Amino acid sequence: MKTLSAFLHFFNVLNILRALPLALACLAGTATAAPIQVTDVLGRQVTLPAPAHRVVLAQARHFQVLSLLTPDPAALLAGWSDELRTSFAPDYRAALKRFPALAQVPVVGRHTPESFSVERTLALRPDLVVMTATFAGLAPGQTASESPLIGSLEAAGVPVIVIDFFIRPMENTVPSLRALGQAIGQPERTEAFIAFYQQHMDAVARRLADLPADQRPPVFVHAHAGVTDCCSSPGTGTFNDMITYAGGHNIGADVLKSATGKLNFEYIHARAPQVYVATGTGSQSGTGLAIGAGVDETTARASLARLIESNRLDALPAVRSGNSHGIWHAFNDSPLHVVFIEALAHWVHPDRFADVDPAATLREINERFLAVPLEGTYLIDLRAPAAKTDASGAALRTPGPQP
Repeated sequence: MKTLSAFLHFFNVLNILRALPLALACLAGTATAAPIQVTDVLGRQVTLPAPAHRVVLAQARHFQVLSLLTPDPAALLAGWSDELRTSFAPDYRAALKRFPALAQVPVVGRHTPESFSVERTLALRPDLVVMTATFAGLAPGQTASESPLIGSLEAAGVPVIVIDFFIRPMENTVPSLRALGQAIGQPERTEAFIAFYQQHMDAVARRLADLPADQRPPVFVHAHAGVTDCCSSPGTGTFNDMITYAGGHNIGADVLKSATGKLNFEYIHARAPQVYVATGTGSQSGTGLAIGAGVDETTARASLARLIESNRLDALPAVRSGNSHGIWHAFNDSPLHVVFIEALAHWVHPDRFADVDPAATLREINERFLAVPLEGTYLIDLRAPAAKTDASGAALRTPGPQP
């Protein structure tokens, strides 16, 4: 009996020793899973105990960013604003088709800071809230400690990261992507998209590195064309940065010292823009530019021609020469501005960018990254390309409805 007892004791000890490496590995895995420390665009070090899986988006437009960084963005959402379904209805319907569960995501406010409910947000038990500095009520140069909204959430133990693809997109896009990707536990996928983004942005910059200052053609971006009285235009800020990056000169920036404003008819004609670009977000009401999710090329081109005529812009050099185009406005507050910049570069400097195909860029983004692909017409030329031409001047179209 003593021999049997000794054997059983030895056997138990042996099993424990065999199991010890596995137990230590599990403990090590737990230790490395937390905490996660990220740096947001304000330079704040934000710590999360583990990858976030209950995320609240203060502005639902950033769902597209989540869609770039994770294959199932809907599974991460604990709450969001109502702006995707109200201001970007075609895009919401496309997202809902892919992820029906989005219909059940609680709404914590509209897309304005005043409507955002801290109480409703906290009731959802989020482990991360994502917002911009502007939404947080911060002016340039202010710190997060000066935001009552951030303060209220962090006092309740909820981490907040601040991102930006709009105010300073050329500087803040990569750190915003990296912070959000790390926070949701998707660093590899995020770095893959960052590498793709930087490759395309750097390629544009290299081709324009030797561009003389006097060879930047005047560009008129007609923002939300047809929806407002003629003619809304960007001044300083996002669109101006993109036009400059693409080698053009924004005529709006010479007189508008805010992000947007209106240019009068006489001023536009006096500046004789060589490139005309109308923007829209999918309006098919008969007034604005019909573009974006679910829109076919024929409809988009017809709406562009109609709004040029109705706003008496036919005599502009850009229209007479055929260098007139329509583009999806929502590219401007997204990492997908890379597509917009490639298209602008081709329109502004066709000699330097004849082989650049923004359509192929968007197709690759759809195939490799976006959980909700952009399906429709997102860029259109006033003049249809020749039948045998496959240059980047052709309508940028992704799979979707045909006319």
